[in-house]
Amino acid sequence: MATRLSILKASTFSYVQRRGDALAVLVALLVGCSTISAAAAQNGGSGQSPTGPQQSGADPAALNYNGLDYTRPQQNANLRLQFRTSSAPTTQTERELLYLRLTTKIDLPADWKLGLLGQAAFVGKETTSTAPPSTAREAGLGDSVFQAALLHTFDAHWAYGFGARLVSPTAEDSLGNGKWEVMPGFGVRYSFLEINRETYFVPVLRWAVSFAGDPSRRNINEPQIAPTLNIALPERWFVTFYPSNDIRINYGDPVAGQTGRLFLPFDAAIGRNITDRVTAYLEMSVPMISNYPVYKFKTELRISVKF
Repeated sequence: MATRLSILKASTFSYVQRRGDALAVLVALLVGCSTISAAAAQNGGSGQSPTGPQQSGADPAALNYNGLDYTRPQQNANLRLQFRTSSAPTTQTERELLYLRLTTKIDLPADWKLGLLGQAAFVGKETTSTAPPSTAREAGLGDSVFQAALLHTFDAHWAYGFGARLVSPTAEDSLGNGKWEVMPGFGVRYSFLEINRETYFVPVLRWAVSFAGDPSRRNINEPQIAPTLNIALPERWFVTFYPSNDIRINYGDPVAGQTGRLFLPFDAAIGRNITDRVTAYLEMSVPMISNYPVYKFKTELRISVKF
């Protein structure tokens, strides 16, 4: 195990030296977190911490929860490394995005909860043009996100929640949308307890609407849908379909190459609860219907640490 971790760290430092930019440093940070997670798995994968057993009173079923249920927010820190490509008639764009997300929850009376989320992003972008031939590279901070949601649990099967997300145009140059966005949202969860507690279906709809900001940038008006289906597997593995709100219907300004309103990808992820506190998964997504082009390919690695 120690030999594999040494090789991973050495290859990461080599990558940083080749790239020499801030994004590479952040990639190194992400791999460092992966190294820590792997070490934690070696010491605590049996459900015990290195210093002793779990605290009494911990919910054993909650230890296998991966944090993807909109109606059950966690207190955690989340690192996400995303790569995606998109294209227009004369350009192709590659983006590398590193997200740092913090979430927490506040318990309220009568089985209500308040879920809070904050997210900062770093973006690396490379755009290649064919007319005239050229390549432009940018890197810097992306747009910031804050979300609050009220969530209520009916029983072991059913829960629902509603709230809103606010996107602040903190990105530099063309690395973000250039406008403020508000996204009211709603989600309902049903748990298939006959299979196991962590097999659940939680469709979530949020509607993104832009306002203020740069008047030269496109206006955004689109439902963003995630019919999330999570299937728990043995040994703390899980498969999730549509973990992201990537189904889009564009009612705002058209984008280059648009022929209709619908963007419908195939979106799936596989992951594992490495320890009682550390979860990691890899998501991949490709378009099936791209009348409203959002991306050509997307992959994302997430590492979440509960606290």
